[in-house]
Amino acid sequence: MVATDNVQKTPPEEATFNLAAYLKERQKLCDTALDQAIPIIYPEKIYEAMRYSLLAGGKRVRPILCLATCEMMGGTIEMAMPTACAVEMIHTMSLIHDDLPAMDNDDYRRGKLTNHKVYGEDVAILAGDGLLALAFEFVAIETPQNVPRELVLQVIARLGRALGAAGLVGGQVVDLESEGKPDISLETLNFIHKHKTAALLEACVVCGGIIAGASPEDVQRLTRYAQNIGLAFQIIDDILDVTSTQEQLGKTAGKDQKAQKVTYPSLWGLEESRLKAQELVKAACVELEPFGDKAKQLQAIAHFITSRNN
Repeated sequence: MVATDNVQKTPPEEATFNLAAYLKERQKLCDTALDQAIPIIYPEKIYEAMRYSLLAGGKRVRPILCLATCEMMGGTIEMAMPTACAVEMIHTMSLIHDDLPAMDNDDYRRGKLTNHKVYGEDVAILAGDGLLALAFEFVAIETPQNVPRELVLQVIARLGRALGAAGLVGGQVVDLESEGKPDISLETLNFIHKHKTAALLEACVVCGGIIAGASPEDVQRLTRYAQNIGLAFQIIDDILDVTSTQEQLGKTAGKDQKAQKVTYPSLWGLEESRLKAQELVKAACVELEPFGDKAKQLQAIAHFITSRNN
């Protein structure tokens, strides 16, 4: 008879992390919370328009990053969920406004007609405004009382900065000014995407850490992690705009070339762009090393960013 008492078994916590299952579970939690956040009341049209875009699908990468960071730093899903919902509301607002004829003029988003194609430009603008206002209200009112109010105030300030002229809005302005100009430098392109894309991703991660009481040193590590994955995310977006179909993307493909936008592939080529994205993800994961096994979710999400196909 063979003794089995001494056979080494892999502890459950050391088993291979199943990112697909993790993302699916967290996406479901986020979808439920977002659905409950906006009931339809009078005037119904504006709430329907807000819900149309907010609940149109999507991977929920931003709120999941917020939740994962909070948990890594010792917090809970309940503590971070209002902020996670808020970042998705802000992101959705940016998509509604970005799709308008005055901006990128797109007809499809996440495989559905864009908000202004369904509700008209006037209501679409107001739906974005409504989501933006609700985001800050939601953080202020819904964050549990066990989160110190000074930390909630820090989160609100971070979200405001990520969204405004120092963040997303500033990046969008330079992006619009750069259309049709073939001589845009790498420095300008980096400015656009550090502000237009990476700033909100950074806020998702850093705010998740702040809610859990992260130290200033840890906030710096989280900031560098998020900035790296934010740029990697944009590089992959630029690649997919060239290589994917509208069905795969859920939005118009080839839009950058049509708008004569300078992109990372147009400067570096596809292969070099992929390598740069991988380097950024590697650098991001280095920032997580002090957190050990607790960082496996954030590490896996970073690698997911460069392997996605939509």
